[in-house]
Amino acid sequence: MTEKDNWEREFDHRWANSAEHKEPSARARMLAARWKENPPNPAPFRADPEPARRRSSWASTAMVFGCVIAVMVLIGLVQFGSAR
Repeated sequence: MTEKDNWEREFDHRWANSAEHKEPSARARMLAARWKENPPNPAPFRADPEPARRRSSWASTAMVFGCVIAVMVLIGLVQFGSAR
């Protein structure tokens, strides 16, 4: 056999995927061992996350204006420094 044939045979994914027995991953084995002693509580498949805490509208407005003013001051300082 040529070197190329050995390389292709070594990394033939179809052959590997057709194996009868596949060993579970280390994480799967760890969770199975942990859950055998202490099973997890039942939970819905996709539980709704806790609602995010909303900021008041005035705080968001103040943050936007503050950022705009900070950018204007920064641009003014850059232009003032380059004018010298």
